[in-house]
Amino acid sequence: MENYSNVFIFDHPLIKHKVSILRDKNTGMKQFRELVEEITTVMTYESMRDVELEAVEVETPLEKTVQWRVPEESVAIVPILRAGLGMVNGVHKVFPTARVGHIGMYRDEQTLEPHEYYCKLPEGIRDKTVFLVDPMLATGGSACDALAALKKRGCKHIKFMAIIAAPEGVEAVAKAHPDVRVYISTLDRCLNSSGYILPGLGDAGDRLFGTK
Repeated sequence: MENYSNVFIFDHPLIKHKVSILRDKNTGMKQFRELVEEITTVMTYESMRDVELEAVEVETPLEKTVQWRVPEESVAIVPILRAGLGMVNGVHKVFPTARVGHIGMYRDEQTLEPHEYYCKLPEGIRDKTVFLVDPMLATGGSACDALAALKKRGCKHIKFMAIIAAPEGVEAVAKAHPDVRVYISTLDRCLNSSGYILPGLGDAGDRLFGTK
């Protein structure tokens, strides 16, 4: 895979440890959900290194001092339904006041093409840093369409986060949206003929919500 200036693939020992448990077919729903949340929290810290801060005056027990904070109401989280819901709490641990929108995409089982069926976003989202989240980046179709939907609604500062990604999906998103920073915890080998990531971890939505 080519190197793209807007793609960041983590090489963090703690993430590697947690992903190894996440992949295991014997990992139960509760632990799977907790791991997705924990990995997302680590990724959120890393992906906010370039965030803009504002100066605020704080009074300590000893004196007044100027400190730096992320502006209130400056972050929004948009999960791609349904698996993206599993990552929301991971971002909320860092930004508990972040508003949450939702984008619903489904994939045609024959063509593998994504289709939008739902979009509800917080008021004023165009001025916020938006975290678009989905645990799996496979073909990249859903992510590309969701990013296009956010841009159509005025969003200018978007970060996309996925836990497991295939090279095909990373390349698709990087080329279609070079202005979006793409954060991947783990880059896998390839897609199979059914569009699943290998070695992957199966269907993230099913494993998060116990639907299979």
